[in-house]
Amino acid sequence: MTDLFSLNGSRAVITGSSQGIGFALARGLAEAGAEIVLNGRDTAKLDKAAEILRGEGATVHTLAFDATDHTAVRAAIDGFEADIGALDVLVNNAGMQHRAELENFPADAFEKLLQTNIASVFHVGQAVARHMIGRGKGKIINIASVQTALARPGIAPYTATKGAVGNLTKGMATDWAKHGLQCNAIAPGYFDTPLNAALVADPAFSAWLENRTPAGRWGKVEELVGACIFLSAPASSFVNGHTLYVDGGITASL
Repeated sequence: MTDLFSLNGSRAVITGSSQGIGFALARGLAEAGAEIVLNGRDTAKLDKAAEILRGEGATVHTLAFDATDHTAVRAAIDGFEADIGALDVLVNNAGMQHRAELENFPADAFEKLLQTNIASVFHVGQAVARHMIGRGKGKIINIASVQTALARPGIAPYTATKGAVGNLTKGMATDWAKHGLQCNAIAPGYFDTPLNAALVADPAFSAWLENRTPAGRWGKVEELVGACIFLSAPASSFVNGHTLYVDGGITASL
C-alpha cells in the first residue's frame, strides 16, 4: 500500500514555493521521496528555502523565473529538462490577492490578478505538459481556492481567477488525459499564510471564520500536504479533472 503514495524517483516543480503553501507542499513532497524544484522570482528567498529543505535531507534545485512571462517560462522549463532531467509533477501554486470593493477595484490590479493567478497556470502547465506528453505520463496539480466555488465581499476578481483555475483544470484533463497525464486541483479553504496575514490579524474576521467553518478554525498549511501527495502519486492514476477541497467543511455547510 505504501507504494501507492510513494514519490521515490520522481521530480516535482512547485511554483511560488519560497514561502507559504508552496513551501509547505515542497517540503511534504520531499518527505514522500520526491526530488524538489523550487520556483519563484526572488533568488535570495529561493536559496534560503532550498537551504532549509537540504538541511532536512531533501534533494533540491532552484529555478527562478516569472510564471507570468510565457517566453521565460518556456526557456526555464525546456532548459531544466535538457540539462537536469524530467519533471514528473507540476504544482501550479503561484498566486496573489488584492482586496477592494468591486466598484472601486483598480483595473491594473485586476490585470495583475489575471496574469498571476490564471495565466501563470496556462504558461507553466503548457510548458511542462509538452514534455510530459512525450513521455506518456505526468501529474499536474493546480492550486485553486474555496473561492473556486464561493464568493465573499471585496475579492470578486480573485474569485473569478480561481473559478477559472477550476475550469482550466478540467480543460487540461480533457485534452491531456489521453496522453497519460492526470490534471487535478486542490482548493484550500482559509489557511494561515502570508497571503492571508491581514485576515489572520483581524479578530473579527477570525471569529467569523471560526463560526462559519464546521472545523471551527484556520487551516494549517501542513494539512494540504496529504492531498498533494495523493494527487502526485500512483494512488491517483484514474483521478482526472477533479478539484479536491481541503477547507474544514466550509463548502459543505450553509
